[in-house]
Amino acid sequence: MTAAGVAIAAMASPVAAQGVSVEQVLIPGPSLEGNLEGNDATRDIIVYLPPSYATDEDRRYPVVYALHGYSANNEAFRADLARTDAVASAFAGGAQEMIVVMPDAQTLHNGSMYTASVTVGDWESYIAEDVVSYVDANYRTVATRDARGLAGHSMGGYGTLRIGMKRPDVFAALYAMSPCCLEPSRGVDPAMLEKLRGYDDPADTLELGFFERATLASAAAWSPNPENPPFYFDLPGDDAVTDPVARWTANAPLAMADQYRAALDSYEAIAIDIGDEDWLLPGAKKMNEWLTLNGIEHDFEIYEGDHVNRVSEQFRDKVLPFFSQALTAE
Repeated sequence: MTAAGVAIAAMASPVAAQGVSVEQVLIPGPSLEGNLEGNDATRDIIVYLPPSYATDEDRRYPVVYALHGYSANNEAFRADLARTDAVASAFAGGAQEMIVVMPDAQTLHNGSMYTASVTVGDWESYIAEDVVSYVDANYRTVATRDARGLAGHSMGGYGTLRIGMKRPDVFAALYAMSPCCLEPSRGVDPAMLEKLRGYDDPADTLELGFFERATLASAAAWSPNPENPPFYFDLPGDDAVTDPVARWTANAPLAMADQYRAALDSYEAIAIDIGDEDWLLPGAKKMNEWLTLNGIEHDFEIYEGDHVNRVSEQFRDKVLPFFSQALTAE
């Protein structure tokens, strides 16, 4: 461990008995420094090390970077996967051993959207550069694009596709689980916007509901405004330099995809899954249609489930086996 990283917990885990060890480490995030919300640039990552890591000191491993969803953090993601001992069980079931890394992307308004914004910070570069560089420097990784995968659930699925479009130089395979925010924005409920405009202190919004806070997070990520304190963003309907709704639309993967077709086509493998009772199913279907229309090879699965009830099972049975096939081990 270098001086830049600090172990913050010796994490007891039910998977330890099967040989998988779990570390939680504070790392620097230069890409997040100076963000206007005051989100901490020193963040923790959770690192799963496979069974042979402690005994085979000459071996290097592929890495999967796994992004959590909105209103959660990496510890919540880890707790969900622990329901089925997903990582250890995948290895026991035949998936090749790899390192799994979970960054924390929780922000003032409960989620970064994995976007580059002066308000929340440059989370695209944080994931693709800061975290990857730290892991390659401190763990025995195969430090090449062909050995790196990016996955995520919900907001993390959105982040997977967004960052994947922009950073095919870093990652070779993508797996988006129940991705959110794929379709261009059609606006926000006017009554909600009127309520949100009634706040003049960000601290007073922390008790708002899920969709209200998600609206604030979306504005901070997609329509930042450094000249509009104390929130430093524009809401739809504000008298802004450029229309916030248009800016939100421009951040939807289905609006971005045409610009990044060549990038997506360069991936070794892409997969999207979603439950048949998930309210995000229409957007996922449209993403599948776009990929198909553009001749981009990918896997698309609709399984029996809702937005959250099978994340651990899918990670165990589909996500890690997918990367086992897609990533090089040398």
